[in-house]
Formats: sequence, structure tokens, C-alpha cells
Amino acid sequence: MSSQLSYGELATLMKRCAGLTVDPDTMQTRPDSTFEEYGLDSLGLLAIVGELENRYGTPIEPGAESCKTPGTSSTSSTPHLPQEHEDGRPH
Repeated sequence: MSSQLSYGELATLMKRCAGLTVDPDTMQTRPDSTFEEYGLDSLGLLAIVGELENRYGTPIEPGAESCKTPGTSSTSSTPHLPQEHEDGRPH
């Protein structure tokens, strides 16, 4: 499993957690657009982080709920998913 969330996964989470319909291709071609431009506020982002933590049973790196854009580089608060063992268990 990749440790970084795909744009498709993020779009699905934005729909499920915040009720927003966002085209993943748009996010990918405009990675520096802010979540605010897509209508996602801090509570929606917090809901997405919570959903991911519940799904994987482990906290996501600190600061993930403070991401400003979908394309934030991995060196500055991109929501990274927990790594899994080969059998699918979280590290």
C-alpha cells in the first residue's frame, strides 16, 4: 500500500466526510489549490483525518489536519497513511 493518499481516495473522502463533490483530476492538475477553494473547511479536513485514523487503526502523522492543499509535498504535512505489513496489518 502506498503511504500517501491518492487524489481519487481524497475525493471520495471529501464526499463521504464533508459532502463535497470534487474531481480528482482537477485536484491533480491543480495541486496547489487550497482545500478552501474546494469548499473544505477545517472541520471537514479533521473528519477526513479521523476517518483515515479509524480505518487504519493508528494516528496519522501530526499536522495532517492542518494541510492547506491536496498537493502539499511529503516534506510539509501531506496526510500520509500508516504503512502496512505485507499481510495488511498496520505497522
